[in-house]
Amino acid sequence: MFKKNYDLLVVGGGINGAAIAHLAAKAGARVALVEKNDWASGTSSKSTKLLHGGIRYLENFEFDLVAESLKERYIQWKSAPHLVRPMRFIIPVYRGQGRPLWEMRLGVWLYDRLSGAYSVGGSSVLSMQEVVHLIPSLKSKGLKGAVSYYDAQMDDARICLENVLMAKKYGADVSNYTQVLDFIKKDGRVIGARVRLGHDGALCDVMADRVVVAAGPWSDELRYKDVPSLRNAMRVTKGVHLVCRGNIGQDAILLQNAKDNRIFFMIPFESQVLIGTTDTDYHLSSDEVHVQAEDIEYLLSQAGQYFPKGSFKQENIIASFAGLRPLVYAAKSPSQVSRKHVIKKELSGVYYVMGGKYTTYRAIAVDCLQRAMPQLDRGLYDSNVFELYGSYLKPLDVKSTALR
Repeated sequence: MFKKNYDLLVVGGGINGAAIAHLAAKAGARVALVEKNDWASGTSSKSTKLLHGGIRYLENFEFDLVAESLKERYIQWKSAPHLVRPMRFIIPVYRGQGRPLWEMRLGVWLYDRLSGAYSVGGSSVLSMQEVVHLIPSLKSKGLKGAVSYYDAQMDDARICLENVLMAKKYGADVSNYTQVLDFIKKDGRVIGARVRLGHDGALCDVMADRVVVAAGPWSDELRYKDVPSLRNAMRVTKGVHLVCRGNIGQDAILLQNAKDNRIFFMIPFESQVLIGTTDTDYHLSSDEVHVQAEDIEYLLSQAGQYFPKGSFKQENIIASFAGLRPLVYAAKSPSQVSRKHVIKKELSGVYYVMGGKYTTYRAIAVDCLQRAMPQLDRGLYDSNVFELYGSYLKPLDVKSTALR
């Protein structure tokens, strides 16, 4: 393995790295993809399991990001219906709390307009009686009504894995449990990387004309191996989710924390309820992220405000998980930092993928390849017709890849 000189070495087996390797290999490039742990073991399996436009980003006037995300959401739905399904979201509105009903109606109307031809379902306004009927256990005191809109639920880890499988199908050499120890340079330019193969600890040099690092929250760590004098470019924040026993109906719910105005979701998930997420700065090792007691207390207290009958308590937690958001650094509160991505080229010639949303991973991969490998024929990989590995499986096999 890794005995030839590659056109492209991609470091990082999360969703961005997997998609970059997939599309580059599809365009005919000789590609190597390495991941130090398992595929999607970091941020790409610790999401809210949503492909969404990001309705809250409308507050920051990031209309371009929302429109791009809505298009990418639609492409993924059409490309992988075995992994992506539309889901209705309900936003309850309470008297004297949060945003007024007229503002929420304007928000979902704009969301519909930005989706244009890429809609997965339209918005509506719900009366108080309709909300109580749909979500009987929701707090009714002060409830004025609600608005609803559509986004999509997904299997995040499986989508990442299918991109890895597509890269391999198109000829890429892919290797997990393969850690980059250092970059190999010639005249100041990176021409490859020295890696440790996890199965036996052997060292190996992977040579490539271009190197792309898509390592999520580990990106700065690799940048320091490249240029030790560089300053941080990442703003890493932690997001925690809980999976609880309970029933909120068939629809997801978007709610607002009355104290800090942050939004959080309660989403039907595998016959249970997924609650999340937190958004706090994280300064420790990216290899040691854990769910803390205060994270659990925060999410349960928020859920309890809207479901006062006590459905969501500590003893009802089935699972919890924590992931890190690799955001581009900005001096704002964590929830206000933009989810737009940046492709940064260092003097060594290495391209670093930073920031971005899971939903826009395909567009991020296209942007990266346009910058790093402009010689590739874009028409071979940039299309609204996007292939994932499930399309090549028999119906029985496809069924087995559904959300579980």
